[in-house]
Amino acid sequence: MKIPDNTRLCIILLISGWFILFGVIPLLLLVITSFLTMDPADLVKFSFTLKAYSQLFIEPGYIIIFTRSVKLALTTTLLCLGLGYPFAWYTARMPPKWRTSALILLMIPFWTNSLVRTYAMRMVLGTHGVLNKALLSIGFIHTPLKIMYTDYAVLAGLFYLMLPFMVLPLYATVEKLNFQLIEAARDLGAGAFSTFTKIIFPLTLPGIMAGCIMVFVPTMGLFYVASLLGGARQLLVGNLIQQQFLNARNWPLGSATSIVLILFMAVMLIGYGLLLRRFNRGRE
Repeated sequence: MKIPDNTRLCIILLISGWFILFGVIPLLLLVITSFLTMDPADLVKFSFTLKAYSQLFIEPGYIIIFTRSVKLALTTTLLCLGLGYPFAWYTARMPPKWRTSALILLMIPFWTNSLVRTYAMRMVLGTHGVLNKALLSIGFIHTPLKIMYTDYAVLAGLFYLMLPFMVLPLYATVEKLNFQLIEAARDLGAGAFSTFTKIIFPLTLPGIMAGCIMVFVPTMGLFYVASLLGGARQLLVGNLIQQQFLNARNWPLGSATSIVLILFMAVMLIGYGLLLRRFNRGRE
């Protein structure tokens, strides 16, 4: 069915207006605010300066927060990849009815808010939580482990929240994999390691990269996980942005931190695009 030109124009204008109103304008305000001066009375003063950016890149405290956030996000990504890859692989090889059940079980946590799920993790990891009770009951430990308010609790919470974001793009890639290539490699005498490194891994690399980006980037901003499970003792970038906007009322520094995070994300997306283009050229 052909769409009339007027209808098509209305749809384009509607989408463009939505994008400008809720995408471009807030981003521009964020950029402009990052170059303004903090004012305790009016939040910002219209005096342009680079002070917020210089604070981020010079003061050791902020560099430590960025470094810690990157390390935690990287660890979470590697954990999700380590468990998500075999999960996606075996799910894609299952019979269709079992495959659907496995995907539904994976998606069930998405039916509840991530904040609620983070609170649920407190009930699991707490001193009197499910995990400690289970370990005590089987005699594996004699005193409850102190997991809450440590980096391990934050890591467990991030891993739990972000695992589906790694599995889904990997599953989509593995499902489209041409398994005849694997059988041909085995017929030609390739071992399991050679088949994986030379056939499976290169062909699933786009899914790996997509999953890594979908896990790594949001992990940097999940401030409530660090607050609820880590006790906000170890600040992450997300906590820094939250505190600057809500507590310190330093909007220029909060905006500058957000812009740096957005640029970091943009660089990763550009890298993914270049890798995907190179991958597609290699297949042609």
